Amino acid sequence: MRTLKYSRVLVPLLLLGHAALLAWGDSRHSPTIDEVGHLPAGLSHWQFGQFDLYRVNPPLVRIVAALPVFLAQPTIDWPPRSQAPSKHTPFHIGSAFIAANGPRSFWYFTLARWACIPFSLLGGYICFLWARDLYGRLAGLLALTLWCFSPNILGNAQMITPDTGAAALGAAAGYTFWRWLRRPCWTRALLAGITLGLAELTKSTWIILFMLWPLLWLVWRWSKRRSPIPPRWRAEAMQLGFVLLFGLYMLNLGYGFEGSLEPLGAYQFASKTLRGSRSNNRFAGSWLGELPVPLPRQYLLGIDQQKVDFEQTFRSYLGGEWRQGGWWYYYLYGLAVKAPLGVWVLFFLVLELTLIAPRYSVPWRHEVALLAPAVLVLALVSSQTGFNHHLRYVLPLFPFVFIWISKAAQPKAWRGWAVPTLVLGGVLWTVGSSLSIYPHSLSYFNELAGGPANGHAHLVDSNIDWGQDLLYLKRWLDEHPEARPFGLAYRG
Repeated sequence: MRTLKYSRVLVPLLLLGHAALLAWGDSRHSPTIDEVGHLPAGLSHWQFGQFDLYRVNPPLVRIVAALPVFLAQPTIDWPPRSQAPSKHTPFHIGSAFIAANGPRSFWYFTLARWACIPFSLLGGYICFLWARDLYGRLAGLLALTLWCFSPNILGNAQMITPDTGAAALGAAAGYTFWRWLRRPCWTRALLAGITLGLAELTKSTWIILFMLWPLLWLVWRWSKRRSPIPPRWRAEAMQLGFVLLFGLYMLNLGYGFEGSLEPLGAYQFASKTLRGSRSNNRFAGSWLGELPVPLPRQYLLGIDQQKVDFEQTFRSYLGGEWRQGGWWYYYLYGLAVKAPLGVWVLFFLVLELTLIAPRYSVPWRHEVALLAPAVLVLALVSSQTGFNHHLRYVLPLFPFVFIWISKAAQPKAWRGWAVPTLVLGGVLWTVGSSLSIYPHSLSYFNELAGGPANGHAHLVDSNIDWGQDLLYLKRWLDEHPEARPFGLAYRG
């Protein structure tokens, strides 16, 4: 009862504190490289109802981010369609947007960032709900705290890029589907379908869920084959089909059904995977090419464009080494140096408790449903070794891991003071280490990696500096007029 009373106070306080940290950081940082393209792309969605700009990512986060800016009616000169395609890149239009609006453009980017804060609040609340339902209220508070003070969440949630939204809505899709697995009914199936579609509209990585959900259902049903309550296979199969179809409907709805159900053979692809060796479409002229694609046109072309990027080999950096192409272990290395050591303490504690202390465990099917999306995301992105630049590609796995880690906070399973002491120490270490660098959370590296000052020895690109500190540089230059001449190496 005491935990119940405290959670009713602490959950709103943690979410409010998280929102305040994001709101302040949003207003202090300059637009990052990708944000310069995301905002005008979002404005084009509202202005023209078209989704070709920045199609490499689905549009939901951009649509939300751009709404308050669109209502503020900024100055923007859209290039005529007759101009060369190079004039229509989101980054070219973004540069023109900043030039046309001058200093006020920073305010527009701040508005767009504030509009995205609810995505991160949703992610935190889902962490609390799922951990609470699995392991208890104290575990829910632990999962929520890890989300709210994670430097990787704080850093990426201060931008209008889709990664935090993908993490939050991916977790929401996982949670609602897990609730349906526990007690199938049409209401829960509808909620699972809605969140599945919304997750698909944040990042194309989540297309794996259309394959994963049926597999998890089969595993779940197999694990309960000896249950005294006979399974309603036919009814559940119908509800599962509804979840998948409604998720697909939501995905197409998010694009306004633009190009939905076009024949596969009508596309002009650019990637080797979809293009083939002789034409622009390996499916053209075959029976497969006659099939209608149940996806929005720009969504599929975005996947194709992303595949082009990964099929090429770009220079990548890891641990002091440059190479052409990437490493399969890049994201594991990145997590090792950019996740707080307090989180790692909790991770290995829970791993040990899972192996040696059954009293901390729940039926295995629950944790399979929880961890399968995280494992698949890590495996998928690690398999793409054409280049490695951004740890944020694995941000969608964070909520699932935070929830699993929270199982250590089960007072009924504690024996002595060792586990609660390690849990408290891990939480305090995580929060303190994260806040010590705030609001520069994007540049966070843990103490074992040498901290932010030594970050360049491990990773570059959006893992350290993505152009977010130009306003801080301007303030420093204004305060130090003697620091002239001054040179700046910057790409953006």
